[in-house]
Amino acid sequence: MNNSTNIDSGFFNTIFVIPILNILLILYSFFSFLKFPGALGFSIIGLTFLVNFLLLPLNKKQRAMTEKLNELKPHLDKLQKKYKNDQAKLQSEQLKLYQQAGVNPGLGCLLPFIQLPFFIALYNVLSLFLLEHKGINIIENINNVVYFSFLKINSIDTYFFGFNLALSPQKSGVWYYFLIPVITGLLQYIQINLITPKAKIEKEENQKKQEKDKEKNNQDDIQKMMNIQMKFLMPAFIAWFAYTLPVGLALYWNVYSLFNIIQYRKPVNLKKN
Repeated sequence: MNNSTNIDSGFFNTIFVIPILNILLILYSFFSFLKFPGALGFSIIGLTFLVNFLLLPLNKKQRAMTEKLNELKPHLDKLQKKYKNDQAKLQSEQLKLYQQAGVNPGLGCLLPFIQLPFFIALYNVLSLFLLEHKGINIIENINNVVYFSFLKINSIDTYFFGFNLALSPQKSGVWYYFLIPVITGLLQYIQINLITPKAKIEKEENQKKQEKDKEKNNQDDIQKMMNIQMKFLMPAFIAWFAYTLPVGLALYWNVYSLFNIIQYRKPVNLKKN
């Protein structure tokens, strides 16, 4: 039986996996030199801040776009009422309103997609360390793809304050590992509520008006359903991933969420954007 596995030089590995592996090893060497306990955990945190720093301009634009969309919400509601029986005209007028305000609604979906390759690459890197713990010799293959000779390792400690970062809560069998998906889901819930607070308030006001008028609007019902899915199902979905995937990924995701929560609590100057 083959007791080793190779890191191939395919496109994704060359562009994402191997560079992230090298960045982690650079940070790991630094924190190990400083005698930090759980050096790999601090390396993942350092990598998270690096990714956030690279995505900061796009993140700022997304926040500004969210604020502008909140300001446009009353106008969009008027258009929906005015052209509720003419979807083509409604879409045309909405697009015109977005263009006049300089808003690109698609930007809200762009940031998660840009972050996704980093997340997948980190999963692949942590999987390598998990293979090592399963008795499959991967260290030699890791050393073959490092950029500098001083980054070569004999072994790597995957533990971070009592948690094995290469192990999932699902496979751990230890009760305190189950706190990880709970915390991950909670942070996602807080983040989602911070992203669309004004839209939520306006939605409640519109709902009260609808109750007074005793009218029902199918589009509003669909939008309400989507808001509920975003508010509750998305955190539950992310929590499930945190339960089934290595703890190191949850650490990355949670630090990233905390960074966004802090950023979204800061007001955005729309005049400068």
